[in-house]
Amino acid sequence: MKQSLMDIICCPLDKQELELDATETEDDEEVLSGTLTCTECGETYPIEDGIPNLLPPDMRDVEA
Repeated sequence: MKQSLMDIICCPLDKQELELDATETEDDEEVLSGTLTCTECGETYPIEDGIPNLLPPDMRDVEA
């Protein structure tokens, strides 16, 4: 996920801003793993293999 996407993505539940916590990056712009946390409701969304999972918690695959 490109860090520049932070300007356009938002929490799917309440449309508030997301805060990035990158645990693995590539070239200082590509986030390979980490989490996105809503600044309002506190829900977290994982980033795995560079792909943010912005599905609401009840729609995520629990076997991941």
